[in-house]
Amino acid sequence: MGFPFRARCIEERTISPLREGEQVPVVGMTDEVVSSSEMFVLVEWEDREFGVPLSQLEVLDVDQDTRDAVDDWHYWNGDGGRLG
Repeated sequence: MGFPFRARCIEERTISPLREGEQVPVVGMTDEVVSSSEMFVLVEWEDREFGVPLSQLEVLDVDQDTRDAVDDWHYWNGDGGRLG
């Protein structure tokens, strides 16, 4: 994936402060494995940087390789109806 890119929150999660519809810059991957079943990316939000599940985000204005990677992750993660 190419970083940074903008993304929109498509689902509120109790493990994340993002609300549905909020847009954030995605600046990279997390350094550590947070979960074996989810991929986490680093976002900038309200002067902070932290990890959120990639499944919570829809990519906006990205190159085709990044879009394909995120779409593939959504598909294999079981939420194929949310492709970006």
